[in-house]
Amino acid sequence: MMSVEKSLMKLDKLIALREAPMVDLPIALNELCDRYEALFTSAVNDVLREFGLCDQALPHDITPLRDNMKKCGVVFTIKSSKNPTISGEMIGRAHMLDAMPKDCMVVWETGGDDQSAHWGEIMTASSIVRGARGAVVDGGLRDTAQILGQGFSVWNKYRTSNGALSRCKVEAFNVPVRIGNVIVNPGDIMFADIDGALLIPRALAISVLERSEELAFNEKGIREWVERGDSAVDIIERGGYF
Repeated sequence: MMSVEKSLMKLDKLIALREAPMVDLPIALNELCDRYEALFTSAVNDVLREFGLCDQALPHDITPLRDNMKKCGVVFTIKSSKNPTISGEMIGRAHMLDAMPKDCMVVWETGGDDQSAHWGEIMTASSIVRGARGAVVDGGLRDTAQILGQGFSVWNKYRTSNGALSRCKVEAFNVPVRIGNVIVNPGDIMFADIDGALLIPRALAISVLERSEELAFNEKGIREWVERGDSAVDIIERGGYF
């Protein structure tokens, strides 16, 4: 008969994967972010695939307010849920805003709420003052003209005039969240452009960046071969791709 100890579920490997410790970055965060912003998400996504990570893109219906928006930052998460009560919401949001770090990308998981505007004019102004680089919202926004007027980059699902107060509540911030199939941890790196938002695990941020820069350089050479009229077969044999 199998002993109880042997039959217990073993979760050490999953815990290590899901709850990776915060590692130091060998370069300044703003330099890391600036270098990612010189790239594009497609190249970075291809590199993540080389690392065996094929599901790092957030759902495709999270799109930028303007096509030319491109931002990278360290993840600061917000988690909310549908909730009609109001008590405590304002002070909770105040604590959340005061905890927002410089050079962050705010990532908001809304608990499936599809009726509220989770982001707006004042949230934008508050984030800018704190040095946030952008926001990725798994939900709605309002005050669109005012957000655009402040020059802030936001990715979201929809627009509505419905304010969040009395419709949803912030439950927690700077905690792990899940958007689509992507587990987002505070301290990870979020990079977003016209093709959507992409999560880079913090522990791989430098390795992925350096390989992405190499790939972007290589693609310039491949494009030159293509525009020169070289055979597609020849290009593949030289290490190119399509």
